[in-house]
This record gives sequence, C-alpha cells and structure tokens, in this order.
Amino acid sequence: METLANLESFVRSAESGSFSEAARRLSLTPAAVSRNVARLEANLGVRLFQRSTRRLTLTEAGERFLQSVAGGLEDIQAAIAGVSADAGRPAGVLKVSMSPGFGVDYIVPLLPEFMQRHPAVRPDWHFDNRHVDLIAEGYDAAIGGGTELTPGVVARELARAHIVAVASPAYMAGRRTPREPADLAELDGIVMRSGRSGRLRDRMMRDRAGVQAPVKLQPSIVLSDPDALCRAALLGLGVALVAMPHALPHLESGALLRVLPRWYADGGPISLYFAGGRLLPAKTRAFVDFVVETFARERLAQRFLAA
Repeated sequence: METLANLESFVRSAESGSFSEAARRLSLTPAAVSRNVARLEANLGVRLFQRSTRRLTLTEAGERFLQSVAGGLEDIQAAIAGVSADAGRPAGVLKVSMSPGFGVDYIVPLLPEFMQRHPAVRPDWHFDNRHVDLIAEGYDAAIGGGTELTPGVVARELARAHIVAVASPAYMAGRRTPREPADLAELDGIVMRSGRSGRLRDRMMRDRAGVQAPVKLQPSIVLSDPDALCRAALLGLGVALVAMPHALPHLESGALLRVLPRWYADGGPISLYFAGGRLLPAKTRAFVDFVVETFARERLAQRFLAA
C-alpha cells in the first residue's frame, strides 16, 4: 500500500503545478518530492504527470486520481485500487493532433476497426496544420512531420513523404512536356508559402540516379495550405509540388499526372509523436501499435515513395 509521503507529494504537486512549490509546503527538497511522485507512479503502473522543462501537468489518469483522493484520506486506498485496475486496459479520452488532409484520408478511416478493438477509448482528434506541444497542451499523440522533439517526447517514423510535380491532364494538354526541373519555369506555378517563415518554398529535386537539380516554380498562385495546393492543381490552374500522401489518390484515379515522372524531392519523415517512458498509458500504446500495424498492412510507407 502507498505511503502517506508519496500521496501528499502527489497532491501538493498537482495543486501547485510544481515540485518546488510542493516541496516548500511539505518542508522537503524538490528532489525528494519528485522521487516520491515517481515511486507512486511506479507502484500504480500509470503516469500521473506529464513533465517538461517548462510545465508540470496532470495526465488524464492523474486528474482522475486527484479527484478520488481529494475527498480525504479514507478514500485513498480505494482510489489506488481503482486506478491500478484501469492501468492495463485501453480506456479514456484519446487526444490526437494531425493535419486535416492527411488525417481525413489516412487516419479517420481507421476509426471503425480501432473502436471495435478498443470500445472504452473515446477519440478526441484535432485537425490542424500547426505543430502542437504535446505535454503542455495535453495531447496523447500527434502525427505529422518536422516537429521539434521536446524533452519527454519521442517520434516513431511511419513513412517518408516524397514530393512530386503534378498537374491535371487538362492543363498539360497542348503544352510541351518538361524534361528537367528547370523546364517547370515555363509553366504556371502553384506555390506553397511556409506558414512558419512566410517564404515561398523552393525544393531540390533528384532523379532515380541521384542527380540533383533545384526547382523554382514561377508563382501564378500562392497558397499556404497543402490541401488547397493539391485542389488548385486538380482544377487545372497550373503545376504544384505536392507531397505523395496528398497526391496519391488523384494519381491513382488519373485526375492528376506527374509532370516529371523521373524526379522527386524528399519531404522528410511522417512520424507519430507521443510521450516516451515506461508508463505509457494503455490507450496511447494501443493507438501507436494500431497505426504502425495499419501502415505496414496497407504498405503506405512504400506507396508514399516516388522513386
């Protein structure tokens, strides 16, 4: 059974949001409070706090446990038994962030099978192109690319996203087919503006032999959203450099064609981000394993490659 010191350290840290402030209230050192909370988490088998260099925030299990013990010491042992029993079963709200286009095309279709496997998990999925702070904003996981890893967060690579030059068949009808990346300057460019820097994005393309060449589209349209970029190409407004996950359904249907079939750019990895550590919540572990399994089964990593 738990010691009173461990429980008091947890409650005071949750109330103040700081090990240092809890230590002051309990007349202990911050290191002692941190050790007490770590022992409590190890004994319960669940993570109660998400830790970062800036903030200390309760996990979902931590919030439930705090509510259970707040009523008085007589309820403490019952609360310990309850949270320990739930530790191995995927349950609770699963808060995940992902980009709108990628999430709708590849992750939302997984919902029926995932919910059938884990009926006690309630998805709370957020569709946004911005990079979230998992720990500070209380997310269980995020899917995307180019996210800077903060302390306590790990990345599981799902695939690499190659970027290809695409246009509609109607747009290319009657136009000279480009042979090299430099030839794209003769066509109407649908160009992506970086949401971070505000700059127009240029790419370095390579062919299957490894030869590299810069590509600079002449912007006739500038957009800041990858889904809008792909949509504008589908409307026959010009040539766009589109990531394979966005372009793939339209390439397979024939609505888009690759303007330079031998050339592509590397858009970096698509990764699954989550808080690392031994006490990963069961709902998060179930989601990570399920997404990795589905990507392998559907061969998405291979399908997102343009080479």
